[in-house]
Amino acid sequence: MIALGSDHGGYALKEAVKLHLEERGIPYRDFGCDSEDSCDYPDMAVPPCKAVTSGECEKALLFCGTGIGISMSANKIPGIRAACCSDAFSAKYTRLHNDANALALGGRVVGVGLAIELVDLFLDTPFEGGRHIKRLEKLAALEKEDAQ
Repeated sequence: MIALGSDHGGYALKEAVKLHLEERGIPYRDFGCDSEDSCDYPDMAVPPCKAVTSGECEKALLFCGTGIGISMSANKIPGIRAACCSDAFSAKYTRLHNDANALALGGRVVGVGLAIELVDLFLDTPFEGGRHIKRLEKLAALEKEDAQ
């Protein structure tokens, strides 16, 4: 299952991506927001990311105006590796090399067609493993240092 979350700036793009996930038969849970009424991206990043770290959901798709604020918020949550992407190469390689478990997109930066391409690349690309595992271990160690 895929966790979804957005603020008001990413709401419309999230809704378009939901339709695409339904067409592909990919189950999701929408953690909000539910309209274009103003809300804060840090608040909207937490529920979908907690669903990922708890194991309820496999990955998260996050949306705000630029994708930057919600990705910064998501990366404060232990166990989340969020990437803000606006090109296909980054969306693919953040999975291959970084094993990212959250993709952030900007509703005011990418159009629906590109967003769908990025979501598909993110969801369909496996982690390559190998030499990249030691780098993930170093990220985890940094996360532990920050928690102390």
